Amino acid sequence: MEKTAKITFCGGAGSVTGANFLLEIDGKKILIDCGLTQGDKMTDEANWEPFVYNPKEIEILFITHAHVDHLGRIPKLLHDGFHGKIYSTEPTKALAGPMLEDTVGILSKNKELGLDKIYTEESIKLALSLWHGFPYKEKIKITDNVEVHLLNAGHILGSAMVEFLYNGKKIVFTGDLGNSPSMLLPDTEKVTDADYLIMESVYGDRNHESKEDRRRYLEEAIEDNYKRKGTLIIPTFSLERSQELLFELNALVENSRIPIMPIFLDSPLAIRLTDVFRQYKNYFNETAQKAMSHDKYLFDFPGLHNTLKSEESKMIGNVPNPKIVIAGSGMSTGGRIVHHEKHYLPDPNNTILLTGYQSVNTPGRLIREGLKNVRITGENVPIRAHIVKISGYSGHKDSDGLLSFVEDMQDKVKKIFVVMGEPKSSMFLVQKLKDNLGLEAFAPNLGDSVILNCEIQ
Repeated sequence: MEKTAKITFCGGAGSVTGANFLLEIDGKKILIDCGLTQGDKMTDEANWEPFVYNPKEIEILFITHAHVDHLGRIPKLLHDGFHGKIYSTEPTKALAGPMLEDTVGILSKNKELGLDKIYTEESIKLALSLWHGFPYKEKIKITDNVEVHLLNAGHILGSAMVEFLYNGKKIVFTGDLGNSPSMLLPDTEKVTDADYLIMESVYGDRNHESKEDRRRYLEEAIEDNYKRKGTLIIPTFSLERSQELLFELNALVENSRIPIMPIFLDSPLAIRLTDVFRQYKNYFNETAQKAMSHDKYLFDFPGLHNTLKSEESKMIGNVPNPKIVIAGSGMSTGGRIVHHEKHYLPDPNNTILLTGYQSVNTPGRLIREGLKNVRITGENVPIRAHIVKISGYSGHKDSDGLLSFVEDMQDKVKKIFVVMGEPKSSMFLVQKLKDNLGLEAFAPNLGDSVILNCEIQ
């Protein structure tokens, strides 16, 4: 019998979000990720269209990490008949509960699309009952001919590349690759012997500032805001970016690099997730583990206030400037940040600091591009605040980092499929891989399928 594997790009092709890949291998149908497409709103209609496969036929779902654009459609998958197993690392399983609860809390309010029947507390319980957590590198036997290993992607706590070994051939799905070296996490594991690679390309066409520069820019943004007696608002992703910023701010405060002022972590989800980080500190890099062993208040320093209740959040506006407000969501599509933006963006003494990727058409993207007005929760809000952009805090490898990652396997890899990026970013990386490394690289379209030859040559 011919040894082949088939990959269908069901999501995450031609866009950064909505990761969803179907692998048909040795008679099994396996999904890698099942994430939400995040455009200008979480209820993007693309998320509620039927899956291009029959969920009842899927036996295993691998989740690379706990961001919603990689796991947010799990309740719909269950609703449509999936009853297989869900596999990930142990921290990803621990983070998935709060992340899914937050998603359910947002989407279950939409009765018009019937999401209240799909996104329920019962769907979370069912998902977690099917979920199995594994340590990195543990052998997961799928069939007599297929085994899987989860490798450290270095992107967020518990993030993994999924490596399939079939008939002596290796097929690797990167998930999202970390911007190593990270303040908290070990570096992305080297992969030297992949035959086929399905890789992300969020920053495929541009590079970040250096780690030294990003801290300096952060210091400068904080000090400039302090001198203007303004409010510095930072839209962040509740998972990882918030914790990395707290880690960075902790160091700046303790070393007296910035003035003492009120700093508000105004994200109930980020506060909950930070507790999970404390539970899994053995997954941090050595430097972060040492810091945590000496400083039990690593995520809690002078001036920091965690505002869990909405009443506490509303009171932030009464606190005199200067101050800093960190709140979700990272692309300003919802969450508490939108209320702060409506309040603070019209004042030229204030600052908005953008530290992460902003999807096309999101309010965060429009602010980043310099629009003078942006529509937030149905209102036109004038933007007079200072806009500061620091890409070095991104959790993703930049263009040179992605090239370097592939360089380690250039003598072995046969084909590379570049996904999870805007089209111009993916195409740029494809050309870079061809020109610099002489490799066969492709940017598949949504719905494309490819057959991989897994015969021993």
